[in-house]
Amino acid sequence: MSTAWVQNYLVSKSIMKKLLLFVILSLSVVQGQTFKFGDAKGLFMAVGVGPRFPIGSFSEKSNIGVGFDITFSYTDNLFLPVFLYSNIGYQHYPGKQDLYKKSDYSSFSSNVLTFSGGVRHYFPPLLENIVLLMPVLDVGAEFAYFENFHQYKLDRNKQNSVEQIGKFGFQVGAGFSMFILDVMTYYNYLKSNQYISFVLKANIPIFVS
Repeated sequence: MSTAWVQNYLVSKSIMKKLLLFVILSLSVVQGQTFKFGDAKGLFMAVGVGPRFPIGSFSEKSNIGVGFDITFSYTDNLFLPVFLYSNIGYQHYPGKQDLYKKSDYSSFSSNVLTFSGGVRHYFPPLLENIVLLMPVLDVGAEFAYFENFHQYKLDRNKQNSVEQIGKFGFQVGAGFSMFILDVMTYYNYLKSNQYISFVLKANIPIFVS
């Protein structure tokens, strides 16, 4: 078993522990909270998955990644059709083969834990008879916690390392919602780590009154 595999495993395990802890705390808050806004209200959970495409300088080292996320969104009759949301996600980016050919790297990868929150606006439906199809616009703030694994070729005499970085940024998304399923595209800005994400979300009602 290689040292690189063990280090990658430990990094991924650390990220997943943080993700699980956040989900447990979020569910505890959801179950214990009493909402005080309007008379009609709804709380929803969505599970999303899809590819992540690095752009700009981020794409020089990282290949296309994959990610999944969990979103909690809330609305009531005081501010419909606007929803407030919070999101946590996990992403993994492998290194590019071209990077290994042109540099001292033998392996590079990024594990990313993201937290975001913002507002989502549902526009009037384009279709209603056969299927409900609503355009959606999404704007929010984002924080990302990166753990970058650096492994170098043996003959370069460089020390392997795990780099941990936190970055603030924002995201802008647009897409279509069938209420149960959403198809979204996001532009995510983080300094030196910009990326485009495509997400298929399945929405689950938690509380509606």
